[in-house]
Amino acid sequence: MGNVGEIEEMQWFSSPDSTTATLPLLSLNHVSFVCKSVSKSVRFYEQVLGFVLIKRPSSFNFEGAWLFNYGIGIHLLESESVPTKKEKINPKDNHISFQCSDMEQVIRKLEAMKIEYVTGVVEEGGIQVDQLFFHDPDGYMIEICNCQNLPVLPLTSCTLKLPSSAVPSLYGTKLSHLIIEGLIQHKTFKRNEAGRHLALQWRL
Repeated sequence: MGNVGEIEEMQWFSSPDSTTATLPLLSLNHVSFVCKSVSKSVRFYEQVLGFVLIKRPSSFNFEGAWLFNYGIGIHLLESESVPTKKEKINPKDNHISFQCSDMEQVIRKLEAMKIEYVTGVVEEGGIQVDQLFFHDPDGYMIEICNCQNLPVLPLTSCTLKLPSSAVPSLYGTKLSHLIIEGLIQHKTFKRNEAGRHLALQWRL
């Protein structure tokens, strides 16, 4: 496997059923952004979106950071050659989107932090979806929405694969292994009022 930045020539092989078989995918693991300042971007994703800074492989010899929450990772790579920051918020541009249960709370937080945003509304069959768009420090667009209001209706007979309900792991390594290896220095458990939910909190 080549180093980061190298382009490897890939050869594709076909098999008799390669055109019909689906890939054994599980879920979206992470999105990756090139940024001018890792520290500035980390603060944004921590303070605005609630992501948690996690350990990344020590073999990496370039500046970067990994964050994780909501079942998805954000990988940051520091570089001087970052595209020019976009000043205009365009909802039709490339973006990542997060579902939210309280859009008004998001608006209040963005306004308190003086983060510019634009809103939009999608209506379909009597269902309303509220959208909110803003930029991160490098101009990458973030959407917050209540898109879960809109049902997912497949246009083909293909089966949709729902997210796994298995015990979560951090990029393939079980939490128990991380605890044993000493990567988690502090952990606490708490239950909700009904006593049904058990959550693990950690500090790296």
